[in-house]
Amino acid sequence: MGLLRSEDMWHGVLSIPVHDARKFIDVIGKKTNIQFEDMNASAMRREYRVPIQRIDEMERILRFITEEINKMPSCEIKKNRLNEFFEHENQFTLDGVESELKNLYQQFVKLKENNATLTEQRNHAAEEACVAHVARDMLMHPEESSYNVESFEANAKVPLVSEEMSRTLGQLAGTVLKTDEARFARALWRAARGKIFFQFKPVDEPLIDPKTGLSVAKSVFIIYFQGATGWMRNKVEKVCQAFGVNMYTWPENAAVAQATYSKLSVTVKEKEQTLEAFHKHMQDEINDLLTPFGDNQGANSKIEDWRLFCIKEKSIYSIMNLCTGKLVLNVNVWYPLAQQYDIKKVLEKASEDSEQGAMLLPDREFGTASSTPPTYIRTNEFTEPWQEVVSTYGIPKYQEANPALFTTVTFPFIFGMMYGDVGHGSLVFLAGLYLCWKAESFRYTQPVLCRARYVVLSMGIFATFAGFLYNDMFSLGLQLFESGYERPAGGLGEWKPTYDTKNNGGPGPYPFGLDWAWIGASNELIFVNSLKMKMSVLFGVLQMTMGVLLRWSNAIYERSVVDLVFECVPMLVFMFAFFGWMDFMILYKWVHPVDNPPSIINSLICMAMGQENKMPLWEGTNGGMSSVDWSHWLMLATILSVPLMLIPKPFILLAQHLMKSKDEAHNDEEKAVVGGGEHEEFEFGEILIHQVIETIEYVLGTISHTASYLRIWALSLAHQQLSQVFFNKTLQMGLNMSFPLNGIALYCLFTVWFGITLGVLLGMDVLECFLHTLRLHWVEFQSKFYKQNGELFEPYSIQKIVQRAE
Repeated sequence: MGLLRSEDMWHGVLSIPVHDARKFIDVIGKKTNIQFEDMNASAMRREYRVPIQRIDEMERILRFITEEINKMPSCEIKKNRLNEFFEHENQFTLDGVESELKNLYQQFVKLKENNATLTEQRNHAAEEACVAHVARDMLMHPEESSYNVESFEANAKVPLVSEEMSRTLGQLAGTVLKTDEARFARALWRAARGKIFFQFKPVDEPLIDPKTGLSVAKSVFIIYFQGATGWMRNKVEKVCQAFGVNMYTWPENAAVAQATYSKLSVTVKEKEQTLEAFHKHMQDEINDLLTPFGDNQGANSKIEDWRLFCIKEKSIYSIMNLCTGKLVLNVNVWYPLAQQYDIKKVLEKASEDSEQGAMLLPDREFGTASSTPPTYIRTNEFTEPWQEVVSTYGIPKYQEANPALFTTVTFPFIFGMMYGDVGHGSLVFLAGLYLCWKAESFRYTQPVLCRARYVVLSMGIFATFAGFLYNDMFSLGLQLFESGYERPAGGLGEWKPTYDTKNNGGPGPYPFGLDWAWIGASNELIFVNSLKMKMSVLFGVLQMTMGVLLRWSNAIYERSVVDLVFECVPMLVFMFAFFGWMDFMILYKWVHPVDNPPSIINSLICMAMGQENKMPLWEGTNGGMSSVDWSHWLMLATILSVPLMLIPKPFILLAQHLMKSKDEAHNDEEKAVVGGGEHEEFEFGEILIHQVIETIEYVLGTISHTASYLRIWALSLAHQQLSQVFFNKTLQMGLNMSFPLNGIALYCLFTVWFGITLGVLLGMDVLECFLHTLRLHWVEFQSKFYKQNGELFEPYSIQKIVQRAE
């Protein structure tokens, strides 16, 4: 069935022996496509919550150790080697990994506490040494000072509080955070009512906060106040305690300060040596965790493999929590019918080493299953991103026509029509080629780029094709073939066509795309705009017609005669009779030369308003109808198709419901069952309103959607004009300069032009064209048939779970 419809799904019961449940779930998650239902949703009974709690604790330890590793310089955890992980992940056991992690956690906690203790001791020693250094400078005698006391300027620098004066005053010294210095000073001043003297000196020693590991700036403070004891000292101490400052003893004199400073300097060096040895030991422990498991140096780090193992084990026990039973675990599952034989073979092979094997018992077809079948569409690496584009709007209903099959072609084609440029399209194409070439390196590091590689490649191919169609390369025309127009003598006057304009058997027009003679012509914009506008409408109506035909396929597949006759047929008539006729007139004018061609817009207005059209495309001859006669009959068919969409279906459904209710009335028991809720209650009013909305949405939507496809022309015009402006304002200016200035100017202007091209035309414009193409598919195309009310088939896949965690 391919991409057009989802895979046939089957409902069954999976039975697994309890003692080997983990092994079977592991195999199922690696080699099959099975979706599990939650058998304990109502009772909320989770038998395997304890292993999950253990794994949660293991993951917490891993996060803690990872944070410690990230704090160390030049330590990088090797990741994104999933294939290598799956090669040796069976060598891990839950008990073994848990034991190692607990031992590591205790070791890291102890090391961290020792580090904090050593750092705090080193900080205290460094801070007290700074206090002693400040005290030495403040308490030394003037003759011992380095200041020259003979000058007034030097005298001003001599400390105000001498050693003799300090003996008569109370003092407190310590260190405070630099950020708290101003607030600390204000609090001291207010508490003591200005009856204190304090001074701050910055701490030059680097200090590390043992809690955060960050560098902090501190200042040494010395506070003098009257009286060594008493209420003033108590007030000052309370302020110090409120700010959490570190207090140190203030030396009695300069000699004591010098001795203290010398002693503490030695202590600081010893602490630093101890810390250095500790960090080396810590680095050795971390390096062991960063090395790969086993001899494969290209694999993940050991700690990363443990993390992935925990993710895998947690998913296995989460699946086991969905099952019921004591000796045998039973669970309802969904799986693709085409894979039923392969699934049974996998379970049989996994059961060879077990006393009791696992069994898959198909219990009933999806039509009698308890829930709606999930939608599973088989994809490959090329179709997967296109399916994601469709599924982002909504999941297809089970067995509903899937637009992804057509999106693989229509999406890049419409993008190419918007972005058509040989130069820019080639750059997008080269970007897609590079992503395909480097796909394996991007698969786990940049998975979005890896999945989108074929999307970018396809858009580049179609943009380049449309560029040849428009004959546009960086706003310049390509002279690939001989022009169908003859240049006038002397370069003045009108160009004359050299091909047969009447289709009488003479020379043909330009072989492919737009004739390069139109590039730069005075009426180029008028001609190209008309061409692109009509092409946009042609492909727009074609895509919408495809959407209506997919609605036909849904009705035929579901065997719904009512939907086919009273929805699909009038919808197609409405589309063909008016918009199909418009496309036919466009193509007729292109291939049939007319001396005085009529305006298509005027012809459509006359057709819709019932006015007389005096300029038909062709006259009726030999009893045949003219184009005006055809338009009248087609307009009548367009009008009649609207009530055919609106009226019959609700009343036919009402009649079917009444006949069904009459048949069921003969059996009271069956009627009670029906009344018990197996069938939804029939509401004629809701069905009627829904049909009115559907009809109005289709009729008005088809008109507005046709106009919406003109965004293809608008964006193509915007791209071409932007490209032309950027070229004229950069490279063209350099080409118009004289030698040798033009060589230097072209070198600089090319850099500017290429930078603008990358930023605007290859960045913003690609995104803009992509979004508008996305809108045309989601709204204009898919609204014709797509209900997007399905449930996605999500089989249990260990690889996808681990990859998503990456």
